[in-house]
Amino acid sequence: MKVDFWFEFGSTYSYPAAMRIENLAKQRGIEVSWYPFLLGPIFHAQGWKDSPFNIYPVMGRYMWRDVERVCMACKIPFRRPSEFPRNGLLAARVACRFSKEPWIPEFVRAIYLANFSDDQDISSPETVSTCLSKLVVNPIKLINEAQSLESKTQLRKQTEKAVQEGIFGAPSYLVGKELFWGNDRLEEALSWAEKHGA
Repeated sequence: MKVDFWFEFGSTYSYPAAMRIENLAKQRGIEVSWYPFLLGPIFHAQGWKDSPFNIYPVMGRYMWRDVERVCMACKIPFRRPSEFPRNGLLAARVACRFSKEPWIPEFVRAIYLANFSDDQDISSPETVSTCLSKLVVNPIKLINEAQSLESKTQLRKQTEKAVQEGIFGAPSYLVGKELFWGNDRLEEALSWAEKHGA
């Protein structure tokens, strides 16, 4: 049984999903594959030059209070970042390049905590390096590799794959060809994987 978890580091609702998915999946014996991608190109294709939460202030006000409630209910630390959305490109390249490494789930959670709990600039190599330093011996080497042309191409192709799969927002979960969208659909996606043995 497997769930493909598609996430964007700048996405508010991807944060609680990323903090919860691994433990919930383990409880059900479900494997999680981690797929970082970029929402920017998807938004631009819709004619949006910014997050819809910034374009539509009423929606944005609701979202911030809702994420606050979600995190409170899940006992996940939350502080509204002073900049939104933050550029998660470097972190996404690292997560994409090394997606099969056993430390990836912990790295992903560390980046989310840096952004949505500690209000740190996750576009900074220093922040990404700090998140990696507890997990790998040579974080700078990995960051350099993640900025290679091959790694950049890998993330671009992964974002293109997201579009091909019908993904339009984050977080999203694919169970076979079945698509679920949103933090509040995480349990439903895991239940589908259980029942249908994807």
